[in-house]
Amino acid sequence: MKYTKRMSSKLNQLLEKNNDAEAGYKRAAKIVEAPRLKRFFETQAQNRNEFGQALRSEINNIGGEFVSGTSITGDVHRTWMDVKSSLSSNDRDVILEEVIRGERAALTEYKGIVYDAALPPSTKSVIVKQMVSVENALKSTENFEIVYS
Repeated sequence: MKYTKRMSSKLNQLLEKNNDAEAGYKRAAKIVEAPRLKRFFETQAQNRNEFGQALRSEINNIGGEFVSGTSITGDVHRTWMDVKSSLSSNDRDVILEEVIRGERAALTEYKGIVYDAALPPSTKSVIVKQMVSVENALKSTENFEIVYS
């Protein structure tokens, strides 16, 4: 039972982070006007939705219960993104900066769990795949930042 609680807690932290990221990407897609960037954000929101589904499945597989919704920290971050965007003449740069900040935080969360020796192999596979995708999204976002600078 202790194992299930501990592992569920760790996976729920990732799930919540993905819920935050999905909401953040949706918000970013609504704010930016550049079509290519908007599509990228919409795609990333969909990816994070799929990540969440996979994490919920893994939590169920170990006998845990999953959380729903977003974190207070994520809610504050999205509000800050709105405030900064409304005060800036260049929404795109502000949004890219905030997306990069969120992706770096997500990557830290993933790295915090992926090396857990108690992680079941099937779950580790899911986590590693998602972590690589987050790394790639971060690189792509940083590239957008360079292109649009």
